[in-house]
Amino acid sequence: MLTSSTSAVVLAAEEGGGFHGPTLADFFPPAVLFEGTIFEFNRIALVRLIATAMLVLFFWLAARRVRLVPGRAQSMGELAVDFVRKGIAEESLGREIGRRYTPVLVVIFFGVLFMNITGIIPFLNIAGSSVIGLPLVFALLSYVTFIVAGVRAQGGGHFLKSQLFPPGVPWPIYLILTPIEFLSTFIIRPATLTVRLLANMLAGHLLLVLCFAATNYLFFEASSLGLNLAGIGTLAAGFAFTLFEIFVAVLQAYVFTVLTAVYIQLSVESH
Repeated sequence: MLTSSTSAVVLAAEEGGGFHGPTLADFFPPAVLFEGTIFEFNRIALVRLIATAMLVLFFWLAARRVRLVPGRAQSMGELAVDFVRKGIAEESLGREIGRRYTPVLVVIFFGVLFMNITGIIPFLNIAGSSVIGLPLVFALLSYVTFIVAGVRAQGGGHFLKSQLFPPGVPWPIYLILTPIEFLSTFIIRPATLTVRLLANMLAGHLLLVLCFAATNYLFFEASSLGLNLAGIGTLAAGFAFTLFEIFVAVLQAYVFTVLTAVYIQLSVESH
């Protein structure tokens, strides 16, 4: 249904219709404040600010009246933290090390989640993580965390040795293996974290905009009854992609946090 509807929209557009699909310009909106300065503030910056305020409000409500018998807000906050602590940190790192790195993993999980979920919130309609700056910041946080964890656990020299010179390998092989290990550990890890999150959020936004823009055109601008009916298909696809985008938003936050925990584990373990 989506394919036939989209084809109909494209055909109508070629015939002079008013449909305009999503473009990358959505991710580079005009400045709202301080245009042309390093403090330039646009719609995506506003979305990120709102997501941050929502996250702070959630945990403030959960922690403002801590009681032995928790209320509803405290219970939700404790469940949220326990999900990361037990399901990610302790599962990947063990009880002792997992508790030590639970705070940063909680920040990463819920920070990524709240920035992702803005993509399906009405009037926001774009993920705060759909432009490279924010995924890069979270990737750098993960990067610094697993390096610091390795240095704390093993010492700087031993950490670098364990990462770049795996034991049990004939020394001439290190000429090939060490550059590969360096790229894998210190370049590819943060790069893949950034690109994976960015690509998923960018693609999700484009799909949603395509479906709902097509629905708007087919229902309200197209003159053919057949095209009007095709709008039902794009509307249904839009709702389906909205549900899928919620799943992707949660999944990407989970994957990002799990990979950070795995990288911490690889750093603290001596080969």
